[in-house]
Amino acid sequence: MSSSPGLIIVMLIAGVYVSKLWWIDYLAHQRGEIIRGALPGATPTTRRAVLVAVTGALLILAAETWGEIKLGLSEEQSEITVLFGCYTLVAAVIEEVIFRGFLVVTDRGALVKWGAVLAASLLFAAIHPFLWLWEEGVWTWTLTAKGWFSTAAVFAGSLWFYTVRFLPSNPSQSLLPCFAAHAAKNLGVFLIKGVQGFVVGWF
Repeated sequence: MSSSPGLIIVMLIAGVYVSKLWWIDYLAHQRGEIIRGALPGATPTTRRAVLVAVTGALLILAAETWGEIKLGLSEEQSEITVLFGCYTLVAAVIEEVIFRGFLVVTDRGALVKWGAVLAASLLFAAIHPFLWLWEEGVWTWTLTAKGWFSTAAVFAGSLWFYTVRFLPSNPSQSLLPCFAAHAAKNLGVFLIKGVQGFVVGWF
């Protein structure tokens, strides 16, 4: 998708739209209104929860970057554009609403809840195109060291994003810490790619 500006723009608009819907539900909750079908996690949280969430996400990113350097995988990174980098910030909202919002189990005990978290995180990691490639209607497996490493990093990130939704400092299980953590990690990836020379233009 990073090589298709038109598709990126469509997804960018979709992400902004979902963000707007979530924010409308959040404001309604703040006013004490009850909205049927409100998006999940449209509730307030604490500054501590957001700070912990962002800090953890950046530590995961730092470990991922260090690992890529130590394993000699840095030069195998994919190239992206500024437009795609912008999309990753709103993609964080879409992905969090779907995975940390809808794909949760909270009423069947801790064992089931965290088992579901593991399963959803495996799915979340698998849909990121590090171990596979779809180009011109052809599916190709890319089972490289970089592919496995990046997939593991996404899996770890997903586990953390689920964790911050259930932090004691986030009693309403708001998605705000998840949004902040995911966006901070994606922004960090974009900046690191920029420094390393993997941001290759605006579009």
